[in-house]
Order: sequence, then C-alpha cells, then structure tokens
Amino acid sequence: MGFLDKVKNAVSKNADKVETAIDKVGDVVDKKTQGKYASHVDKVQEAAKKAAREQAAKQRPGQVPPNQQPGPNTPPQAPNPPLS
Repeated sequence: MGFLDKVKNAVSKNADKVETAIDKVGDVVDKKTQGKYASHVDKVQEAAKKAAREQAAKQRPGQVPPNQQPGPNTPPQAPNPPLS
C-alpha cells in the first residue's frame, strides 16, 4: 500500500475529523491574510470537504457520507445483490 492509499484510507475513516481540520486550516489562513482571500479560502475549503466526503463514499459504498444528504435529484440506489 502506497502513501497515497494510506492517506485515502485515513481520510475515509475519519471524514468528520478531516472536515474539522479543513475548517481550522482555513481559519488560520484567513487570520494570517487578514481575511483578504476569505472568499477563495472558503471555495477551497468546500472543495476539500467535498473530496473528503467522496473518498469516504468510495470506501463505504451504499452509505451516505457524513454531512451529506441525498439531494432531491439524487436517484435511489439499487440494493446490492446477495453474494453467492
């Protein structure tokens, strides 16, 4: 297992903690830049959180990732066929 695989695995197991860390890092950047780039930081934070949620969903198929509920246009998922 390579380094990137280990990171992906850690992210998928700790998605809620990763999102908290993303928020804290964004706050630090905002403080250091005196909010000059706040809108850009917010966009990056949201993209990073989305990537973390998607990685968690890949590791746990069929389960809705934390803080992400299916939208009104999300089709229902078919049940997994039984293993024989």
